[in-house]
This record gives sequence, C-alpha cells and structure tokens, in this order.
Amino acid sequence: MKIPFACLLALLLSACGKSTPTDTVESLAANPERLQELREQCRTDRAKLGDELCNAVAEATRKRFMGDGKVPYTPPKEQPKF
Repeated sequence: MKIPFACLLALLLSACGKSTPTDTVESLAANPERLQELREQCRTDRAKLGDELCNAVAEATRKRFMGDGKVPYTPPKEQPKF
C-alpha cells in the first residue's frame, strides 16, 4: 500500500514543477526581439533548438513580413490609361 502511494506522491510532485513557456507562432510574431534572437539561434544551431521551434520561427517571420493574408486585392476605381 505504501509503494503505490509513494509513487503517486512522487508523480504529483514532479507534475507541479514550473513548466517552460512555449513559443507559438502568434507569440513570436508579436515579440520581434525574441523572434530575432531565435532566428539567430536557428541559423547557428538548428539541431539544438529542434525543427519544430525553428519551423515556428520561420512561420512567424513569414507572418510578420507578409501579414495575415486577409487583405483582399482592391483594384483601382479608374481604368489605367496606356
């Protein structure tokens, strides 16, 4: 009876630890300083950071540069004169 309780207690205590913040595409796009820092790290050591984070960095960079893509094309009201 004591061993399962001790294992359960150890599991609960380890789950209560402070979790590391995750960098999402939206959070990186909103924070250009963190984005620039991670871009440099991805260039120098992609294996250390991992593909998932570096792909999120690339997507956030694309999103900041291109926008969200929801702006429709609006042609001019007057026809161009050639």
